[in-house]
Amino acid sequence: MKYAITAVTGRFGQVAMKTLAELVPAEQIIGLARNTDKAANMVPAGVTVRPGDYNDVATLTESMKGVDRLLFISSQPGGDVPRAQQHLNVIEAAKNAGVKWIAYTSFPHADSATGALASDHIQTEKALAASGIDHTFLRNNWYLENEMDSIKGALAGQPFVYGAGEGHVGWALEHDYAEAAAKVLVSDQPKAIYEFAGVPATYADLAQAISELTNQEFKVVSLDTADYRRGLEDNGLPAEVAEVVTAIQTMIQDGDLDETTSDLPDVLGRPLPSLKAALQTIIK
Repeated sequence: MKYAITAVTGRFGQVAMKTLAELVPAEQIIGLARNTDKAANMVPAGVTVRPGDYNDVATLTESMKGVDRLLFISSQPGGDVPRAQQHLNVIEAAKNAGVKWIAYTSFPHADSATGALASDHIQTEKALAASGIDHTFLRNNWYLENEMDSIKGALAGQPFVYGAGEGHVGWALEHDYAEAAAKVLVSDQPKAIYEFAGVPATYADLAQAISELTNQEFKVVSLDTADYRRGLEDNGLPAEVAEVVTAIQTMIQDGDLDETTSDLPDVLGRPLPSLKAALQTIIK
């Protein structure tokens, strides 16, 4: 059995690769990366590194030859080539190379999500379903690390401002999502869909956990969507960026990230850390 992981130089890819190398012999693992020299210095000893640029179908096809199972880590939006096209390239290359099964890091409830942030993932899931390749969707909820700007601001004494109302988020550490992805990759009978998430919590819960952990007091401000966006722009955020950030808050307020599944701890084989304990990890 040959396993491959894309984007192995990223934070998610590094953790997934390290976990995989603890589960199967390194000789069975291929790391795909745009920068192969960088990757070669990062992967565990014995892992083969091959080119993995999402914009190059021909090279990706060659790199995936012999791969049985692929962990396909979604790319970041905003590149020269649209993310949706990059993802279609990876699927095309995997099909050309004869990859037998793909685990794709997707978006929460991508089969029913309607927000713009989900659109690339929805298209990718549909393309995978149409490809004929066996697959699993790893629908990751929100990374706690996504809130670092707000956390750092609160620790500096700035107001903790949010616009998601009482909406719940399934925050968990990126490390835990990545570890789970590697474990699914080697699973004997992976499910078709995993809704990976932590215990649902509100921004008020998050603010309280930060305060209790650090023994610091700061103002907590809940705004409606219009005032939240206006505040972002008043603080110098470009209008288009403020729109995206506000859309995330709206999505949370609408309940799109409210998830009660036990998929993540079940796959990890251990309970998830509390919100306070997880915060301690990233604040440290």
